[in-house]
Formats: sequence, C-alpha cells, structure tokens
Amino acid sequence: MPLIAGVDSSTQSTKVEIRDQETGAVVASASAPHPAVMAPLSEQDPASWWTAFEHAWAQVGSPNVAAISVGGQQHGMVALDADGVAVHPAKLWNDTESADDADRLTGLVSPADWAAAIGSVPVAAFTVTKLAWLARTHADVWSRVRHVMLPHDYITNRLTGQLTTGSTTDRGDASGTGYWSPAEGKYRIDLLDLVDSSREWESMLPRVLGPMDHAGHSAVASIATGAVVAPGTGDNMAGALGVGLRPGDAVISIGTSGTVYAVSNTSTSDPSGAVAGFADATGRFLPLVCTSNAAKVVDAVGRLLSTDHAEFDRLALAASPEGPTLLPYFDGERTPNRPNARGVIAGLRTDVTREQFARAAVDGVACGLLDGLDALRALTVLDGRVMLTGGGARSQAMQQVVASLTDAPVVLSSADEAVATGAAVQACAVLEQVAHSVIQDRWGLGSGAEVNPAITPDTTTRARYAALRDRSSSDG
Repeated sequence: MPLIAGVDSSTQSTKVEIRDQETGAVVASASAPHPAVMAPLSEQDPASWWTAFEHAWAQVGSPNVAAISVGGQQHGMVALDADGVAVHPAKLWNDTESADDADRLTGLVSPADWAAAIGSVPVAAFTVTKLAWLARTHADVWSRVRHVMLPHDYITNRLTGQLTTGSTTDRGDASGTGYWSPAEGKYRIDLLDLVDSSREWESMLPRVLGPMDHAGHSAVASIATGAVVAPGTGDNMAGALGVGLRPGDAVISIGTSGTVYAVSNTSTSDPSGAVAGFADATGRFLPLVCTSNAAKVVDAVGRLLSTDHAEFDRLALAASPEGPTLLPYFDGERTPNRPNARGVIAGLRTDVTREQFARAAVDGVACGLLDGLDALRALTVLDGRVMLTGGGARSQAMQQVVASLTDAPVVLSSADEAVATGAAVQACAVLEQVAHSVIQDRWGLGSGAEVNPAITPDTTTRARYAALRDRSSSDG
C-alpha cells in the first residue's frame, strides 16, 4: 500500500497526516507543538519547527512514503546566514512590529501601484515589511543575511538538503511575500530594493517552482528517505486543495485567524488592500481576505464566561436578539488594517446576560468574515457554496450565525485537517503527474453537510457591526 504524507506547519504546531495513495484514507496522524506566541511580538526559532516535525513524524511511525509535501503558515520571515542558521527568530504573520515599515513602503510606492505590481497592498503581515524592519532595527544582524525564505520553504529545503544551495518555494506562498507578482510570475526586485538596494537579492531568494515540479527527494535518513518532495505551499493554498475548492465556491476558514478565499482563473488586485491577490497551488489564483482575530476571540470570551465549547454554543444560541455588539480586534487587526487596535463592545445595558455576551463574540467574528466575503464578491464571481472549515467552524453557534447571515448555501467541510490534507493532495498529484482535481475526486474531497439555519436571522446584526466598525478609531 503506497503512502503519501501531508504536513501542516502552522503557528501553533506541526501536524502530519499519512494517507493511502489510492483511496486517500488516513492511515496515521500526529502533531507536535510549536513555541507559544502572542502578538504584537510573534517570533519563533525556525529550528523549533523542524524539531516539532521530527517528533510528529516519529509519532506516526516514521513510515516509508512515496511522496511528501509541506503546507506552512504564510508570510513568516526566515532570514538565514551562509550556513543556514537563523540570524534572528522568524517573524510570523501576526507579528505587527513592522507596521511602521508597512506605512513607509506604501508611502514610497502608492497602494494602487503595489496592488498593480503584486496583487496586494503590503501590511505588517507581509514578509517584505518584516525584512524592512530587520534592516532598519538590526543592522549588524542584517549584514549577515544570505538566504530569505518562508516557513514552508524552511522545512521543505531541510528535507531535500537544499537549505543553502538550490532552495525552492512555490508560487502560492511566494505570492504572499510582497515581492513576487502572481500576474507576471516573477520576483519584483525593484520592490525589494526599497528595503535595501545594495543587496544581491537574486542570490538570496528561492527558485519558484510550478505546480507539477519536484523540489527534490528527501535526503534525511530518519524522514521519508528518497521520497518525492513536492513544492509545498502556503497554508491557505493547501487548505483550498484539502477542502476540494472549485471556482464559484468560497471558503471561510475559522482558526486562530480567519480567512475568506476563493479560486479565480485570473489574477486579481485590490488597491484598497482588503483583498490579497494571491496565487494558488494549481496554476490559478486565490484572492483572499484575512482577519487576525477569529476563534481566539470566542475562546477568550468563553474563558471569561467560564464555559467549555458546548456550553458556550448553548449560551450563544439561546441569546435574545439585539444585545451588545462586539468589534473583535483583540490583538490588532489586519483587515481592516488596524495593527494597533483593540476590541470594542457597545450597546451594554445593566440587564446584559451571559447569553448575549457569548452571542456578541460569535456575531463579531462572523460579521468580520462576511465583510471579507463581500469584498471577494466585488472582484470575482461567487455563485456556489460557502464552505466552512477550521477548528472554529466546529462551533454550532458559529455555523448557525454564518448560515443565517449569508445568502448562499453554507456547507461544513468534511476535511478535519484541510491544510495537511491539501499538502497530501499536492504530494500525490506531483508524484503521479496528474491534475490536483484527479486526486481530490479520487479521495472524495469537497463534500460536507449543509448547514440549515435553525435560528431567526437578526436583520440588524451586520448593520450594528458596521456602524461600530466605521466609528471606531484606528487604535480600536
């Protein structure tokens, strides 16, 4: 029975999923934690990701697999010296210390010109702003940088033994750096020169592989020795593969952060910066909206209410209408771009209930994500399903609220670990040299249960949220 491995190297942990090549059945899975982080300073040692990967691989039994692929958290800045050692801890997507650098870069090149160049307007999440921060604040460290890559690249290139020579990335993850153009399919060195015009950038960047290219073979004695290593990709691109996303459908992924994305046959650009015009892992494009605060907001309010997930759902679904409104920008927000924001609650009365407080948290997260869906609809045709995925999507209250506020069929994806599953899809497609859709269809991906709203939609919810969003200052 030939086996395929999919890896999800996220902010919180590394997950490994082993699947049967023919049927897609999960044979084994495991995870190992990463060091905990808390925005606005969010950094990890890249070596800790590799250690977590080794631990998770041992837990699944160190199997002999035919192919392997890594999906990783987007945007993170991995800056290495000539020996492949990190010169500074990797700055992650949710680190906002580079907010001032993002402002400076969009002052040097207008948001409209950034969007035309790379499909996106860089905010603090993007790699280019983090490089600018490192160059500005750590001149001694900056002088030692010889290789720049992304989190998934770091794992992939350690697997192939190409961390310092012949390193690779893929077009999906590269499109989130702020210096690779999805429309042109090339690095924009002119934009990197805004960070430091004295560097030989071409020698520092990984080669961008196509969807069917091999990154190499595993050269690590203890991990998948000799297995085909696929290009890997960003977590959102892998997630799109894992849920079986098709043109016309949209995904709302509710994890620590929230993402809303769709597949497009043409590149997109949004000078407002709300929609990032990414590439996907198949040769198409993946317009995406990201919010920094999603399931962690619900978790924080649940902690205040001293509830478990089941009790929190019960409270939220039992709430009377027109309670308080929560703006969930707890740890700064990416969309809209308010890196210094904090959460705001409005409409409190002395008769506020635990039920209303719980519902406000769910409504606030849902409304922020639905704002993202509206922004996507302005750029591409979305006439199919809205697919829910991620840990936060397991909440019945979240399912019900999203379904009640959405004018499209809402489906709870059957993919438990969409990123790891999508990475396995990519690995299998590259191994067999067939379209990703062939593997998705063979493995039965893209299915899910439709969510039928059992609650009466409160027609004022989104209007109250929008009013609070628009009158709140940039600092929350």
